[in-house]
Amino acid sequence: MDVSDAMVLVPGGTTTIGNDHFYPEERPLRDVTVGDVWFDPRPVTNAEFARFVDETGHVTVAEVAPDPADFPGADPALLVPGSQVFTQTRGPVHLGDWTQWWRWQPDASWRAPQGPGSSWEAIPDHPVVHVGWEDATAYARWAGKDLATEAEWEHAARGGLVGRDYGWDAVYADELSPGGAVLADTWQGPFPWRSEDPDGHHRTAPVGSYPANGHGLHDMIGNVWEWTSSRWTDTHHAAGEAVPAAATASPCCGGSIRLVETDRFVTKGGSHLCSPHYCQRYRPAARQGHGVNDTTSHVGFRCVRRS
Repeated sequence: MDVSDAMVLVPGGTTTIGNDHFYPEERPLRDVTVGDVWFDPRPVTNAEFARFVDETGHVTVAEVAPDPADFPGADPALLVPGSQVFTQTRGPVHLGDWTQWWRWQPDASWRAPQGPGSSWEAIPDHPVVHVGWEDATAYARWAGKDLATEAEWEHAARGGLVGRDYGWDAVYADELSPGGAVLADTWQGPFPWRSEDPDGHHRTAPVGSYPANGHGLHDMIGNVWEWTSSRWTDTHHAAGEAVPAAATASPCCGGSIRLVETDRFVTKGGSHLCSPHYCQRYRPAARQGHGVNDTTSHVGFRCVRRS
């Protein structure tokens, strides 16, 4: 089932990924060769994901109670369907304790992004969130597509530039906000207690709200972190490759493996919560390892199709 706008061809080639002057997991710089890949021009939206669920009956990770065996000693009252939701603090806090702005919210899911009382229908053109890795791969299979590898994703996010910190116009590729311009949905103001976004995007933004990069791709930086098909490694010394297609099928569809709670995959691009005061991961080279079942209000995905 093909959905979304016309896909954008990102020509392949040999390029350099990584960054040697931000975070250790982005090192060392590594030369990679990728093929031609067609990318969705923006992340999958709530409306698109709703269509997928309507047609397939898919139940997401966040809508299923966690298995107590995966969380020995956990409070049974917390082992209910739900997800992690960002909560703005009332004032300045010590940035060494992330639990001050993240909360476990029962019944938060893609359907209710902020928990009970919220609805995806109020923001149909925003990126879907609270989706686990298997949710993203299930959607991709339904759409006749795939998830990008980390190398493919970073190559595309750079917009044709090599060795630059950001993916904007080549003249400004080493500045976060050239001339004061806001070029992506990232945190504006002192994190995590005051949002001063001039566009009023205090959480996720409608996809495509900011300029496309040199390949015509929107939201490769900011808005939401995006799942890839590459397993997490602590550095680029042994960068993870895509999981074979046979292994990505979810157990309900006859998959040959069972992912476990400790499995992690690479997410890319940063999110609306990235801030120069705290998390400078609003760059193509930025990467994080995300647990397959760790759903949050700032992780989504987009799909690709290989030539």
